[in-house]
Amino acid sequence: MGKRYLLDTNTVLDYIGNKLPNNANGFLARIIDNEINLSVINKIELLGFLTVEQDLIDFVNCSNIFPIDDDIVDKTIEVRRSYKMKLPDAVIAATALHHNLILITNNTKDFKDTKGLEIINPHNIQ
Repeated sequence: MGKRYLLDTNTVLDYIGNKLPNNANGFLARIIDNEINLSVINKIELLGFLTVEQDLIDFVNCSNIFPIDDDIVDKTIEVRRSYKMKLPDAVIAATALHHNLILITNNTKDFKDTKGLEIINPHNIQ
């Protein structure tokens, strides 16, 4: 199986809002055509606004949402203890690590030191 990805909230918002460079849009379009993976935290963040556009609701509804199960809880605890990360970011990192997913995020500073977590910043795609 090829590479698989987890999209962070900021990546989804930038993609839907057409705020990414052309190369990043093409890269993400290929990923999205194949498989959209989100953490349940991303779903909460994306749909938790007072008003939510229908295209965002449709995007989330077409996504594979990884729940917080016991394995993710254990990995989140490990990540928080090791990196003193905010809880939502720790759940996202734990989800990516547990499922061997590459995290696509513009928020690289909060994840950069997490051992074993591969990160792609969509704003830096050439």
